[in-house]
Amino acid sequence: MSFFSTISAKLLSFFSTDIGIDLGTANTLVYLKDHGVVLREPSIVAVKAGTMHVLAVGDEAKRMLGRTPGSITAIRPLKDGVIADFEITEAMLRHFITKAHGSRCLIRPRVLIAVPSGITEVEKRAVKDSGLHAGAREVFLIEEPMAAAIGVGLPVTDPAANMIIDIGGGTTEVAIISLAGIVFSRSVRVAGDELDEAIINHIKRAYNVLIGERTAEDIKLQIGSASPLEKEMVMDVKGRDLVAGLPKTVTISSKEIREALMEPVSTIVAAVRITLERCPPELSADLVDHGVVLAGGGALLRGLDTLIAQETALPVHVAEDPLSAVVKGTGRALEEINFLRAVASQDRVRF
Repeated sequence: MSFFSTISAKLLSFFSTDIGIDLGTANTLVYLKDHGVVLREPSIVAVKAGTMHVLAVGDEAKRMLGRTPGSITAIRPLKDGVIADFEITEAMLRHFITKAHGSRCLIRPRVLIAVPSGITEVEKRAVKDSGLHAGAREVFLIEEPMAAAIGVGLPVTDPAANMIIDIGGGTTEVAIISLAGIVFSRSVRVAGDELDEAIINHIKRAYNVLIGERTAEDIKLQIGSASPLEKEMVMDVKGRDLVAGLPKTVTISSKEIREALMEPVSTIVAAVRITLERCPPELSADLVDHGVVLAGGGALLRGLDTLIAQETALPVHVAEDPLSAVVKGTGRALEEINFLRAVASQDRVRF
């Protein structure tokens, strides 16, 4: 970079505010440099049916999910951690960037976006293009497990192994990190959404009752678990009887929900085991001392840390604020541009 380019970049940075984005399948979080996490909203957009006319984004759109009339469609534009609808994602990003950045600066912001480690180059390009069209001056990408490790405070630049498991809405990212790089990572498209889907299917098979995504998520949060609980719980669930077509209430237990979640949870545990099997011997020894850190919304599933500890014989810790781990990691990376260049994708786009 030339002297004048360096001066120009510094001036732009001075008059602009950098933004870190955790662009999740379920939720989008935005970190504003020097301000912290300023936005946490569902990754949902409500549009007028048959058009690209956006009616609502985020919290307002989520309230419409499953309750919209025929003229309105509520869309989740990301599927399994990647963009499924380019135009809607762009509109959603523009809304979140404008809401977070506001009129603080005349210069467009530099944006760092966290992406799953397993996405293709084409999918990376789609994320970058969406960021640029949504109003970013420059777009960086950082892999989610690296951002999560930074966000929970792991010493990622040390010559020792650190293992992070980030369970989001669309993907589960398992990575071993050393010397500011990912030694080995495993990305599986089984996470919070699949847990919700497993609950919906169980209620349908066991009770002939159909429930929606929001109800399934409530069940997961209230009585869901991956390991047996000291005291099992029950919950009344309202849905539509598939035989009579009328509203119906059924009572379900935490034990049956745990059994329903067994398949997706087993897939997550298998990804952890595969990652450990591929770990170099010297780094494996570090993990015995350092253990494993759980981040992401899926880390809040009761007993998941206990189950993984049993399966791996390693100490497992849940991050203090697992939901914000990735976005806080993007924020810390933004604080030090040299650090950002070390851990972010080297291929970035200028506009």
